[in-house]
Amino acid sequence: MLTLLKIRNLALVDELTWELGSGLVGVTGETGAGKSVIVGALKLVLGERADKGLIRTGEDACTVEAIFSLNDSTAIDAILEEGGLSASDGDLIVRRTVGQTANRQFVNDSPVTLAMLKKLGEHLVDLHGPHDHQSLLSTERQLSMVDAYAGAESSLSIWREAWRDWRSKVTELDELRRAENASEQELELLRYQVSEIDAANLKPGEENDLEDRWRRAVNASRLVEASGAAIGSLSNDDGILERLGEVQRLVRELEKLDPSVAERTGGLETAVLELQELERSLAEYGEELDIDPEEAAALEERVNLIESLKRKYGPTVADVVERRDAAATRLDTIENRGEKLEKLTAEVAACRAKLDAAGKSLTAARKKIAPKLAKEIAVQLKDLGFKQSSFDVQVVPLAEPGPQGYEGVEFQFGPNPGEPLLPLRQIASSGEISRVMLAVKSALAEQDATPLMVFDEIDANVGGEVARAVGLKMAALGTRHQVVSITHFPQVAATAAHHFVVEKEVANGRTRSRLYPVSGEARIRELVRMLGGGGEQARAMAASLLENA
Repeated sequence: MLTLLKIRNLALVDELTWELGSGLVGVTGETGAGKSVIVGALKLVLGERADKGLIRTGEDACTVEAIFSLNDSTAIDAILEEGGLSASDGDLIVRRTVGQTANRQFVNDSPVTLAMLKKLGEHLVDLHGPHDHQSLLSTERQLSMVDAYAGAESSLSIWREAWRDWRSKVTELDELRRAENASEQELELLRYQVSEIDAANLKPGEENDLEDRWRRAVNASRLVEASGAAIGSLSNDDGILERLGEVQRLVRELEKLDPSVAERTGGLETAVLELQELERSLAEYGEELDIDPEEAAALEERVNLIESLKRKYGPTVADVVERRDAAATRLDTIENRGEKLEKLTAEVAACRAKLDAAGKSLTAARKKIAPKLAKEIAVQLKDLGFKQSSFDVQVVPLAEPGPQGYEGVEFQFGPNPGEPLLPLRQIASSGEISRVMLAVKSALAEQDATPLMVFDEIDANVGGEVARAVGLKMAALGTRHQVVSITHFPQVAATAAHHFVVEKEVANGRTRSRLYPVSGEARIRELVRMLGGGGEQARAMAASLLENA
């Protein structure tokens, strides 16, 4: 669950520290008071793209920090370890800073990429607004919901592995069949490429060493001349070493007259020794240089051969070797296609048999659970005001097996009797789709592992008893998850285990939003405000909402 949310310099919020409890957390306040800032802060934590316009006027950056306490951190730890970070140990601190020039994000004080933050966010928070239901409208997401409800993750994993193996073999078979159309001209070209590269007898790491040896052979005369001249400058009668010897004699005389001079001349002996070593090393180098015109010509020929192959087959020797291997594989496939075709056809059939077995198990699980899930969602919908609605989970066979199985799923909904059931994506009313989403979430509450659910005014366009039903449904969800509901309805707010109010205030000529908990009389006053009245009747109604919650 989310235990702490800190916001600094985000929109109207200058500084806010919010400690949350478990269960249903209600957030209320006047329109424009700043409730949307909380959603904006959570979206930053979830890795959504940041807009510099979020930064509070006059500030250089805004910061959001969230602390999550995780009962089961298995999925989170797997993502962290994949990104090279340490496991969470059950606690996760996410910090996001949005600046005028740069943005940064951290997890447990280690910098992370935005992609990694987004991946973590998918396991931390499930956020829904009045127009944010794309995941529910996606048939792929609907299928994953059915599989979760059926507990079919293991069967799906077996299917995916079998499907990948089958697709790989089918691709190989298609390529082999295309090889039957190979022309004699292609065969000759492949044979020539393999033969030419094999004849070069390329060796790993040869290229750099070869170029160094060729460069020394070509420049041997100049190298001998230059090294000899350097030795002469060091050791001739009037060379550097001879003159340094005179310097040594004078320094020794100075040291006899004034021993303190030794502190200044200590490096002279070292310099002489290093120059003597340099002379010996250059002499050995000169002796090693062997001017052999035939070797130089052979090296040059080898360098030219490699350069020619690189121009034809790739920018590097590794590319040339890779091209040779590809040509050899293609050649082998064409020349032995009859035998390979028979073998690969058998392998495809074996993979398909394995796929069919996995698919049969997966299909059976889906068909068995679909009516049960549809019935559970229908019950939840009736609780949310759809007294005569219909809901169905259609298992739809696919023309070709896909990565998720032999079938897809389509959630269908009919809000009114006598009307045909339609796919969810064809429902226009945001109020209806919001409640359908809540019904689906309620039906899947035990299977959903997301610790925090956030509902941002999904009760829009409802009222009265329906609003109260929405609140009670969220409160029920709060027994298995931490739930945050941002609402304008007192019927929803009254069902919350914890109630917070957001309001604007002006201080020192600046407007800022603040958030504070309400309970007792203060909570009743907030519900009265939401009811739109003052007086004893509104107060009695507010008290009644709390009592009945």
